[in-house]
Amino acid sequence: MLDIETFDNLRGGNVVYKALAHPLAAIGLAQLVEKLNAAGPVAIYDPDGIAGPLLALSPYLDVEGVYVHDTQVVGQIRGGHVARPLTTLGDARVACVLVAAFDAAKAMARVSALAPGLEVLSLDAAKLPERLVTHSKRYLDAVNFATNFVFFRDDGRLGTRLTTVNYWAGYGAKSVRFFLRLYDALGEVLAEWEEDAPPNAGGMVLDSGEIRARFALPAFTGQLFLHAIGVAGHDVVKYALDTFSTDNGASLSCTHDANAWPSERFAGLPAPDAGERVVLWVQNSHAVPIPAGAMALDRMGAETPAAIDVEIPAFATLAVDVAEILPDVHWPAQVELRAGRHVVRPRYEVTKAGRTRIAHVNVERGDLQTDAGIKNLPSMGRGFLLPFPILPRGKYRTIVQPTPMAASEQNMPLRLDVFSPQGEFVRQHYLGLLPRNHNVALDLDSVLGSDSLADGGHAELVYDFRDGGDANGWLHALFRYQARASGHIAESSFGAHVFNTLMTYKNEPQSYNGPPPGLSTRLFLKLGFSGRESFCVLIYPASAKWHDYSSTDLELYGADGSLLTTRALKIACSGSEMVFPAKLFGAEVLRAAGDAGYVLIRDTTCRLFGFHGVDDGAGGFSLDHMFGF
Repeated sequence: MLDIETFDNLRGGNVVYKALAHPLAAIGLAQLVEKLNAAGPVAIYDPDGIAGPLLALSPYLDVEGVYVHDTQVVGQIRGGHVARPLTTLGDARVACVLVAAFDAAKAMARVSALAPGLEVLSLDAAKLPERLVTHSKRYLDAVNFATNFVFFRDDGRLGTRLTTVNYWAGYGAKSVRFFLRLYDALGEVLAEWEEDAPPNAGGMVLDSGEIRARFALPAFTGQLFLHAIGVAGHDVVKYALDTFSTDNGASLSCTHDANAWPSERFAGLPAPDAGERVVLWVQNSHAVPIPAGAMALDRMGAETPAAIDVEIPAFATLAVDVAEILPDVHWPAQVELRAGRHVVRPRYEVTKAGRTRIAHVNVERGDLQTDAGIKNLPSMGRGFLLPFPILPRGKYRTIVQPTPMAASEQNMPLRLDVFSPQGEFVRQHYLGLLPRNHNVALDLDSVLGSDSLADGGHAELVYDFRDGGDANGWLHALFRYQARASGHIAESSFGAHVFNTLMTYKNEPQSYNGPPPGLSTRLFLKLGFSGRESFCVLIYPASAKWHDYSSTDLELYGADGSLLTTRALKIACSGSEMVFPAKLFGAEVLRAAGDAGYVLIRDTTCRLFGFHGVDDGAGGFSLDHMFGF
């Protein structure tokens, strides 16, 4: 496993990791390592605890030893070395000392005074070019590393289309631009360029076909690295990604941003059903190879991981056929990826009967333990809720599969609460005390019968401790939707939150900006493209009784960030609404918005949850949860 720290819920993201792992920083780091190795073994002074990730991402550095000034750290392992007292540095048989820090002038002065005659270098040699730095006075500021990866493909059969918005303008950013680097499947750079973000809160589209034509590229399947420069208020690059047929095929799906933090494990990967091929797209997020056997797949709960016995080069993409690694594991079993912190949230692709669908796995928390407090939250009503749409039942089947999402999670005590679009409680279904290795995939046809919720509605997974069990608040599930006529399938996954109550518990109800309680909504809805019609399902979940109706505005923006028009919407508490922008705004206004126009869903009275997608009018559709900012 890579010795790196990426993200935790208390501290947020580790900026040091991003500073070391950035593809351009990796080039500077490799040049620094080459210079140091030419002089012989190097002593590392590690004032800030960076030696571990530094050596994980620079494994070829010839290290004599690691030195620290904190007496409480002496004797601990830093980057595979026993930390020594800095006062013994003078005894090191080295010509160079590397100060493992950025903006390291003071630390370098300490070493120079302690060991005169040694050459002293720092990680400042691996800084990004000045033009890519937002806050030059503080290099390790989170906004300097607003980066992410995108699964990107244009292979003659399928294309990809990224849609986002310059939401940083709403936080005061004046001029935002992107540095972009496209890698092929072998990790080779296909193209590198910079592109201005639209002014104000304008929409932006990156289309694989257009990029392929612009740079005269061959067919490719790989990853696109994005770095937003000049941002403010938000250091995460969020996007929606459509995958669609370019050869008149029937495939269509969508996913959202990749979550820029590598994890030890990922979960929520479905095993293949009859007639299906499930491919996990493993994309190396670093400039060092992933060794053969460093990652593995396991049937969830089996604890018998099977190695992915292939080396994956730096920034390369590998298609892993799940059935080849786990030939005896079938739907509705679930698969866990032991990723060793080598990759950000991977995509998986399911192929059946000439149609493909793409979705993502989720971060399986290694730090999360059972939270006994969740069992006693009377002031928060039903507490943690995981809402998901029930699409109109005459056209679609809706299937839900709870997915363990913490390494410590051994059981899931769950029930299902079902609501009509008008917020009326329909029925309750107890799923039971599910073990970690359960194989439950609940088809709501079996719960609702044939005469209920013809126009759809929504359901919520809720903790239910009637038979005991534990909870951690990180409740996740996979949602699968199948068109009854065409057989086309779309699927998505997400986790639970506390919704719409003034009472708070730890960091819930979450807010898009600021501390809890989160009682407002800012959701992004992309528009349709190439004849495909955009839609979304908005849900008003409530842990406890809140306003009878939402006060929701749907604001249509043009590609330049100008507000074109607004429509008001009222959703009943515990209700839902299916929204089609073409019907709501009209075709003429949507044409004025342009391909990069979008809808911002705003509500200052409650927090809504939503799923978005497009429909091609021929039996194909996509669906994934929406993102906010």
